[in-house]
Formats: sequence, structure tokens, C-alpha cells
Amino acid sequence: MNPVVLPFAVIEIRHLLELLDELVAVLEDAQDTPDAGTAALTPDPYPDDEQASAAFREATGSAILERRVNDVGVVRAALTHAEGAVAHIGAGKEPLRSQDVVIAATDLDAWLRTLTALRLVLASRLGVGTAEHEHQDDPRSDVYDWLGYRLDQLVRAADACDGLDQPTWI
Repeated sequence: MNPVVLPFAVIEIRHLLELLDELVAVLEDAQDTPDAGTAALTPDPYPDDEQASAAFREATGSAILERRVNDVGVVRAALTHAEGAVAHIGAGKEPLRSQDVVIAATDLDAWLRTLTALRLVLASRLGVGTAEHEHQDDPRSDVYDWLGYRLDQLVRAADACDGLDQPTWI
């Protein structure tokens, strides 16, 4: 499979890097202080059996969270490489200037899992799916929507890049 080339505005790269830092902090805190956001990242396969759920969490919880941290590292590497290209061109470049982010086909799953994890944590913070959810009143809802837009682009790219000889441009 070929790489996916996804154009980002420079400011989007920087904001996504910040979101990744926040996600890693949430993941690192998850072992000591689980919350609704991290619970969404480690779903309960046995909701009717607390004992089985506890055993499952004990057996797999840290491995799942560790894989998510590793996935963040994969995404961060591609973004940092693109951000480095921007810095090489020169400081002070417009924040809306487009910069291509090259995503190896083998890294697409890590990207998909990471953007999904960001959306799940943010959805729990926003109360998405609850009666208290006030989507338009919270500025984080724009970030939630933007992550959904980028996730949709990656899903389409993953579907399109099978068997192509050229990079998939979004």
C-alpha cells in the first residue's frame, strides 16, 4: 500500500500536536485516576459481570493504554516531520499555509485509532450523547467536529489506497 498525503494548515499541525500531548497525559493518568474519557478508550466487554470486567481490565487495561501511547507516537512522528519542514522553510510563515503530512500506509491504523481516541475522550468531556450535551455552546465542539472531519478523510484514504501505485492525496 502507498502512503497517504494529507494537507494540513501549519496551525492545524501545531494544535494536533498539543492535543496529542493532552491525550498522552490522560492515558498516563488513566491507571491511577480512571474517568469517563479513559473508560471510553477501554470499553467494558462484560457490563453485566463486574468480576469478569475487573479481571479483563486487569489483564488488558495497561496493554491497551500502552498501545494507544505508541499510536500517539506514530502520529506525532509524522506531524513533527511536517512541522520540521515548516520550520526549515523559515519561522514566521503564515499559520494557514498548507503543509503536506505523509502518512505511511502501515501507520494508517495508528492514525485512525488516535483520532478516534481523541474524539472519544473529547465526547466524554462534552457529554455527547447525553441530555446535558450543549454542542454549540462549547468551543471544544469545534475541535470535536474538526477531528471528525480529519478522521473521515483518513477513512476515505484507507479505503482508496489499496492497490494504488501512487500516494493517495486527500
